[in-house]
Amino acid sequence: MSTPNDERSPDEDTREESAGETVGEEQGAFPETGQEEADTRADDGEQDDPAQINAALKDQLLRTLADMENLRNRSRREQEDALKYANTNFARDLLNVSDNLRRALDSVPDGAEQENDALKALKEGIEMTERELQTVFARHGISTIDPVGEKFDHNAHQAMCKVPGSGAAPGTVVQVMQVGYILKDRLLRPAMVGVAGDDEGGGNDEKSVSSGVDTTA
Repeated sequence: MSTPNDERSPDEDTREESAGETVGEEQGAFPETGQEEADTRADDGEQDDPAQINAALKDQLLRTLADMENLRNRSRREQEDALKYANTNFARDLLNVSDNLRRALDSVPDGAEQENDALKALKEGIEMTERELQTVFARHGISTIDPVGEKFDHNAHQAMCKVPGSGAAPGTVVQVMQVGYILKDRLLRPAMVGVAGDDEGGGNDEKSVSSGVDTTA
């Protein structure tokens, strides 16, 4: 007598075999996926190495500290310069006062004060004022540039003309039309000068030889 199992059709047997193969394939795939996850965790473990993390953090900390130190130094220099040159504009305005005092003294003919007591007293008063002003300048770090006999320096001198036949070496300052001034180590005003020219080809024309001046202040 036949049983229900014996009456199974060939199609049913085929479906069961296919299902078994599919299950087997899926079961075989799980170990590979697990291996990939294990490899990923191993790679993450290498990236999260404490020594490397500490080294990176230390490098970042050192860079940050260096940036902060540079910022402090720059801020300190800016504050020092602000205090050091705070009176630059005021000092530059006083230069005209000094120039006018000198012009007043130069306008008095030699010996004229000996013949006029009032003129003598006036000249002495102007000289006293000029000396006091120069003392104040020196107290605040302002010094004059009076470069007669020195080599021309475009950083501190402004050449107004060439002076032929001076007997000095070419490029030497032989005349000062207006003294210059320096505030500590910064130029307030260049000295306006005449420079010795080449006697052989200098001629009698007065030409500007340079106007390059560093006016940082």
